Parts: sequence; structure tokens; C-alpha cells
Amino acid sequence: MPQHAITINGKRQLVDVDDDMPLLWVLRDALGLTGTKFGCGQGICGACTVLRDGEAVRSCQISAVDAAGNRFTTIEGLSNHPCQRAWIEEDVAQCGYCQAGMILTACALLREHPKPTDQQIDDAMSEVICRCGTYPRIRKAIKAVKL
Repeated sequence: MPQHAITINGKRQLVDVDDDMPLLWVLRDALGLTGTKFGCGQGICGACTVLRDGEAVRSCQISAVDAAGNRFTTIEGLSNHPCQRAWIEEDVAQCGYCQAGMILTACALLREHPKPTDQQIDDAMSEVICRCGTYPRIRKAIKAVKL
């Protein structure tokens, strides 16, 4: 089995997995980082969102061979980030399943637009499906983030 070097949350990891294994399963099964969730497996729902060099990407759509040599941040790598604190303060989560993807998407948005408009928030966050419908609280939390 091939070995791939991937930097996850600032730490270089060597994983022995098939080239075509999705990064999602590398994270969950090979590295035990279960904060990244499986939703649709097609890159549509956003539950598997991680950051690649600050950009929100779908880990179910990136193979291990394509992930090799890149730097990724998962929800476990944020460690008390202002987005996480805002989510808690605004009581955003209900079931919580989509929240890792939501928070990482919000981090990417705020990196690009530190003071986003409602439309920018809606556009970015519409890429992650929240079945509980907490979008008004999500918008409020994003506006409350102080970077």
C-alpha cells in the first residue's frame, strides 16, 4: 500500500492508504479525526468540509494521492478559534452534524471577507446544508466573530 505525506492541523502525517481513498476517510479512519463528517459523498452537502491552505474544500472529493503534500485544517485543528466561540455564544448548533463544515466554511469566508455582507454570508454558507435550519443564528455568529 502506498504511503502519503499529508500535513493535518500543522502536523505532518504519513498514512498508508490506497491512492484513491478520499481524504475524508483518511482523516476519520486512518487518523481518528472524526470531527469531519460524512454526508453525501458527492461534495454537495458540505459536512466533510476542511480547509486547504485556508480555502474551504470538500474532503470527500480529494483523493489521498491528491492530498499528499498539502496542508489541511480540520475542526480539531481550530482549537478555540473565534468562529467556534461565536457558534457557542450564539447557540447555533442544534443536532450539530453540519457544524464542523459550517465553522470551517465561515473561517474561510472571514479570511477572505473579514466583515462580510449578509449576501456574502448567505452565498458562502448556502454551500453547507443545515437540516435544522439554523441559518439566521449562523449569520449572527459570523457577524459576531472578531478576528
